[in-house]
Amino acid sequence: MTGVRDGYPFDMPPEASAAAVAEAWRRELPGVSAGSIEIITPLWQVAKLLADERMRTLRRLRVEPATLDLLSTLRRAGQPYTLTTRQIAERTFVTAGAVSQRVARAEDAGLVTRSKSSASRRAVAVTLTPAGHELIESTVRELLEHEETLVAVLTRHQRAELAGALGDLVNGLRQVTLTRPDS
Repeated sequence: MTGVRDGYPFDMPPEASAAAVAEAWRRELPGVSAGSIEIITPLWQVAKLLADERMRTLRRLRVEPATLDLLSTLRRAGQPYTLTTRQIAERTFVTAGAVSQRVARAEDAGLVTRSKSSASRRAVAVTLTPAGHELIESTVRELLEHEETLVAVLTRHQRAELAGALGDLVNGLRQVTLTRPDS
């Protein structure tokens, strides 16, 4: 079928901008608030474009997103670059099973080691190896330098305003989703 767009709302033509779509809904459903379209649709577009760009960059650097997440979490923890699997799960928002799989793959690649934790008998400590340390530092350095070019269109003031507004939105959404009863 010609004319069908699989990438909605990411590949909207200019005549179907978020503002135009919101205006059409205001016309078609008077009294229904459509202003969220002008915020949510561009956020979807930005999120998709940035996620795609990050994936391309990580492929070029030959680093899996899950490995980046694990190694970054350990590196940001500071010396001795060790966390329990429970701490990793809490900081990465993934399940204990997913952490276990990530750690096993990274351990097989020589990027982390596992040992018994002094925190408790059942806890497992995960430590960044020198190879993991080197990989995460070079990857994050390249990734952040590249991503800096992606936001270079914004002035320092615009960045600060956007960061603040997005932080407010995330906090507001968390409050709404935490207080909403399950459907």
